[in-house]
Amino acid sequence: MKPLQRWMSVIFFVLGIGGLHLMGMGCLKAQDFPTKAIHYIVPFPPGGITDKMARTVGQRISEVWKQPVLVENRPSGNALSGADWVAKSSPDGHTWLAMTIAHAVNVSLYPQAPYNFVRDLKTVIINGSLPMVLVVAQNLPVKNLAELTALGKKRSLNGGSGGNGTPQHLAYELYRLSTGLDAHHIPYKGSMAPLISLIGGDVDFVITALPDGLPSIRSGKLRAIAITTLKRHSLIADTPTTAEAGVPQLLMNSWTGVMVPSATPKEWVNRINAEVVKTLKQAEVAEGLRLQGFEVVADSVEASQDFVLSEVERLGKIVRLTHIQPD
Repeated sequence: MKPLQRWMSVIFFVLGIGGLHLMGMGCLKAQDFPTKAIHYIVPFPPGGITDKMARTVGQRISEVWKQPVLVENRPSGNALSGADWVAKSSPDGHTWLAMTIAHAVNVSLYPQAPYNFVRDLKTVIINGSLPMVLVVAQNLPVKNLAELTALGKKRSLNGGSGGNGTPQHLAYELYRLSTGLDAHHIPYKGSMAPLISLIGGDVDFVITALPDGLPSIRSGKLRAIAITTLKRHSLIADTPTTAEAGVPQLLMNSWTGVMVPSATPKEWVNRINAEVVKTLKQAEVAEGLRLQGFEVVADSVEASQDFVLSEVERLGKIVRLTHIQPD
């Protein structure tokens, strides 16, 4: 064998061994994940429904993985700052974003956001969804959605929400678009403020996440007249769906899940998804979440990613049609 051929053979042999070594290291790293604490970023205050979901999931996974899952609340910038922090963090699978419907809406509300939601973040899983329910004060002379719509065509109604661009506001706008309702939007700060105002008689109706409205529904202070989902919810089983009430276009779920930086390796994304799915399908966990108003979703990575992209498009259309501007 000529000297040049011998050297080439040696080089290819070394490169081959090196390649196998790197492949082995890659597999080892995937098996070893996680290697340190998980930081689960919740871009909302403690105690809210997104925070409760994150803490439920985080506690269970920390027990299985033997690594802390640290839920960190970063409630500023309309959920933008928390998402930006995760988008720019190391793509090593140890930083998660508790993303919600708000992030999908923000794509249209904040086109100049410091991160690109679709490009910089990757959906891992949709943990669960929250039905929204249309509630009125007990003294409003309507018993169902048809009567509320008819009243809104006789006189202008006031619809409250937790602020411009919130899920409550988008549900309000979708109701108005679907029925031609004459209504005036009154934005408040936070999801509970419009419900307090509704009880006080300052607004006529609010479409809110079920967990927020449930205590006042149960106490008799508010009347639930429609739920904005395809099927009824066991916690308010007597309340018809919007389709049953004659407005099938009025479909709006609030939802939450997990995202990671987009460059996070697929193997680790799949590992996170599998563990969260396993956690959410435990009977005790699923029942606890149901009692809070959640419907467990726990879908695959691909299905979750497709859902988020479809919501970005659907919600963006509502924002553009109704010319919603951020607060």
